[in-house]
Amino acid sequence: ENRDSMLNSRSNRLTEALEEANRLFGEVCQAREAALDAQFLVIASNIGKEKANELYSEISAFDSTAFAEDLLTFMGINRTEVEETDDSEDVPDDFLPSHAWQKMGEEALRYFRRAPTFHYMLGSFKSEPPVRKRIERQKKACTGKAERVMPTRLKEMEQSHQEATEKEVERILGILQTHFENDPNTPISFFDFVIDPNSFARTVENMFHVSFLVRDGLAKINLDEDELPIIEPVKHSEGEEEESRAAAQKQVVLSLNPKEWK
Repeated sequence: ENRDSMLNSRSNRLTEALEEANRLFGEVCQAREAALDAQFLVIASNIGKEKANELYSEISAFDSTAFAEDLLTFMGINRTEVEETDDSEDVPDDFLPSHAWQKMGEEALRYFRRAPTFHYMLGSFKSEPPVRKRIERQKKACTGKAERVMPTRLKEMEQSHQEATEKEVERILGILQTHFENDPNTPISFFDFVIDPNSFARTVENMFHVSFLVRDGLAKINLDEDELPIIEPVKHSEGEEEESRAAAQKQVVLSLNPKEWK
């Protein structure tokens, strides 16, 4: 849409667009976004090429006719004098003087005998070895600083993970209590309660969170007539709650693979 303004030699719209694209590229995380960035790069390259072609440069501007006229003048021919002296007759093919090409060859030979100059892209080669800088103390200091920072970050991650687990355990306890209050005479199947039919990972997380309820004495698991586990919440008074939690420190390891989950 802004191609005309970007092609203007006095406008910096193309540079601003490239800087904006570089800033946005740091936030790219999807394949579609990367494809859009590549598409923008193609468009910006084409606009840059068009803008470069419109710039006038003394190096790229070469007039072959003017070069031929200068070359003939150097070889001893003045085209203006030839046209004035002979307007009607055709100019012969061998109108160049006999020494014209020899004169040009002698001039060109002066440049071919000269050795080409050599330029270093990064400066001349330094024969002396670089002086080694002592930065061992700085490295140790940086390492110590990193060691001080990392435990703090890990501690913050552990705290946030623990808070998320506690909230999820409280949510599951509320669901269990609601189901039991609606129909207290019907046992709740443990597998129906924890299994997510669409996600094996979510099922494992549910079993993990329910284990905290059993460990803390907030829920109990029994077996029904078919020897299948059932779960129900445990009601305690304020005085019996701490005693039951201290006495209910029993855990059972239950294995579940994707095949059994399906």
